[in-house]
Amino acid sequence: MALFAVTLTFSDDTERRLEVRPTHREYLAQLLERGKLHESGPFVDDSGALIVYDAADVAEVQQLLSADPYTPAGIIAGASIKEWNVVMDRRAPA
Repeated sequence: MALFAVTLTFSDDTERRLEVRPTHREYLAQLLERGKLHESGPFVDDSGALIVYDAADVAEVQQLLSADPYTPAGIIAGASIKEWNVVMDRRAPA
């Protein structure tokens, strides 16, 4: 498995995003339980979010992202997917 950093940009429909957010977070919690989600959270300015998936390849990340309730609700205006190579992590010795 590999880590993939996904940077999301949200649409301007804040009301719809807040309406769908509980379902989105339930979905992410399920991915966390399954070991598919490494970490996630919105940017402080609420313009988007960073999600780090633990997946086999980009195709799996795209599938996970397409199954996110934010996708069919039109909340995600853009997404950038990049494989991420962790060099240092404060949870493990360098």
